[in-house]
Amino acid sequence: MTRPEPTTLDPVDYAVISQGLIAAAREMGAKLVRSAFSTVVREAADASAALMDCRGNVVAQAEMIPMQLGSMKATLEACAALDPIGTLVEGDFYISNDPYNGAQHLPDVFIYSPVFFDGRVIGFAASVAHHLEFGGGAPGINAGATDIYQEGLRIPPGRYNMARDWHGGPLHRLIASNIRVPQLTMGDFDAQFAANGVGAMRLKELAAKYGADALDAAMQELMAYSERRVRAALVDVPDGTYRGEDRIDDDGVSDEPLVIRAAVTIEGDHAHVDLAGTSDQVTRNLNSPRSSTFSAAFTALKAVLTSADIPFNEGMKRPLTVEAPYGSLLNPKPPAPVHARMLACYRVFNAVMKALAQAVPDKVIATGYDTTTALSMTHFDGERYRVIVEVLGGGYGASKDLDGVSAVGGPLANCTNTPVEALDLDYDFFRMTDYALRTDSGGAGRQRGGLGYMRRYEILRDGSALTMYADRFKLAAQGLFGGMEGETARCVIERAGEVIEVAPKGIVPLKQGDVLTIFTGGGAGYGEPGDRDRDDVRRDLEDGYVSPDTAMRYHGVPDAAE
Repeated sequence: MTRPEPTTLDPVDYAVISQGLIAAAREMGAKLVRSAFSTVVREAADASAALMDCRGNVVAQAEMIPMQLGSMKATLEACAALDPIGTLVEGDFYISNDPYNGAQHLPDVFIYSPVFFDGRVIGFAASVAHHLEFGGGAPGINAGATDIYQEGLRIPPGRYNMARDWHGGPLHRLIASNIRVPQLTMGDFDAQFAANGVGAMRLKELAAKYGADALDAAMQELMAYSERRVRAALVDVPDGTYRGEDRIDDDGVSDEPLVIRAAVTIEGDHAHVDLAGTSDQVTRNLNSPRSSTFSAAFTALKAVLTSADIPFNEGMKRPLTVEAPYGSLLNPKPPAPVHARMLACYRVFNAVMKALAQAVPDKVIATGYDTTTALSMTHFDGERYRVIVEVLGGGYGASKDLDGVSAVGGPLANCTNTPVEALDLDYDFFRMTDYALRTDSGGAGRQRGGLGYMRRYEILRDGSALTMYADRFKLAAQGLFGGMEGETARCVIERAGEVIEVAPKGIVPLKQGDVLTIFTGGGAGYGEPGDRDRDDVRRDLEDGYVSPDTAMRYHGVPDAAE
C-alpha cells in the first residue's frame, strides 16, 4: 500500500476536515461504549474506534485503549490479502480476531466497515471491543490453556456481508452458538457495527461537502503532520543506545521470573527498539503476539518523547521500528496461547521507559503497578452462565514534578472503573462490600508513587468460580533516582475463618459465604524520599495516603499536626 501523490489542499479546508475526522472518531468511541451490553465495554470502556483511509491506514482514533489500535492496520491488511479492497461491495465488512494475523487476543474482535462514496471506497470505519466471553475451555478466561485453540473461538481474517451473514445469518449464528453469554456478546458486536455506522456517516458527509479527493488529501496530510512532529521530537533526544529491563513474576507453572529486555536506539529522527534477550515463549497464556508487542513499545515511545496533542495514527509510527525475536515471549510461534499478553506488554512498556530514563530523565515516570489484573467470576445455575470480567488498575509511577496517580487503569489499557452500582444491577451471585485506596502502597520519593486499591466481594451462591491473571505479586514496581518501590499486589479468600492466599494466575472454585479480596499494587517513587516537601507529607497523612510510621521512616514527619 503506497502513499498517494500529494493533492493541493486549501489550509482552511484541511483544518476543518482534519478536526472533523478526529471528532468523528471520538463520536464513534462514545457510540460504541453507550450502545454496549456488557460491563467490560459499557462501564470499563475496553474498546476502541478509528477512521482509516482507503488504503487501510489509521488516520484518526478515539482516545481509548492504546494497545488495541496499534494493530488496526495489520489486521485489516491480513483481511485485504485474502479479499482485496477493490472487490468489496456495499454491506461488506472485514472481521478477525486472529493473533497470528495482525490481531491481539481472541476476545478483541476487529471489525472494518468500508465507506462507499460515488461507487468507490473512500475509507474504513473500524472498531474493536474486548468481548466478555468468547468460548473456549472455560467461561471468561481459560487460565490453564496450553494452546490458542483452548482459548476460544478464532475468527480468521475474512470478508462477510451484513445482509447475508449477520442478523441471523451464518456468521451471526456461528458466533452465538459458541459462546456462553450470547445476549451480551452479540449485543456488543451490534454496538461495534453501530459505531462503524456513525463513522461511515461522518466520512460521507465530509466527502459530500469537500469532495472525496480533498478528503483523501486531508487524511494524508494529517498523517504527515504526526510524522513530522514525531521526527522533530526525536531529533531533540541525544543519539545513542539505551537499555532497560523488567520482569514478570512467573508463568504460572514455575517460580522463575520471565525477563523482558529492551535496547532503544535513537539515531537522528528515528527510534528503534530491539527486544533481543527476552525470555522464550511459554506454555501458558502470557505470550504476546507481535502486534501487541509493537503497540506496547510504540505507546511508551510516544508517551515519553512526544506531545500529547500529536494524533496517534500511521504517520506517528513511521519513524519508529520494533524488533522482537521469533519464538520469544514477545513474538511467539503458533499455536501458543496469548490471552494474558498484557502482562508481557506492560513489561515491554516498563523496559522501554527505563531505557529512556537514561536519555531523557526529566520526561519519564517511575515504574507503576502497570499490570492488567483481569479478575473473572462466573456462575452456572444448570441453565444459564453468568460471567463478569473486572479489569483492575493500580498506582502510576511518580515523575520529576508530580506524584503518581492513584487507583487508575494502566497506561496501555486505560480502562475505567466499573461502578459498584452497575455490578449490583447486573449480577446476583456476588456483591461488593468494600472498595478503598491502600494506605502506604505508593512508593516513597521526592514525588510519591500512586496508590493501589482493594475491592472485596462476598460470594452469594455455590457453583461460582474465580479465574484471574495478574502480576507484581512478587516483584514490585521499581523507583527511579532514589525513589522507593511500590507495594506488591495480593489476593485472598476468607472461608470459614481460614485465609487462603490466591495465586495470581489460575482458577479457584468459590463457595457461598466466601469473601474474596483483591489488593492491587502501587506505583514507585521518583527521587530521594528525604527531599519530599514536608507540606506534601502532611497532606498525605491527612488524606490517609501514608501512615505516621511511613511518614516518619522516610520523611521525618511524625504526624499531621507538627
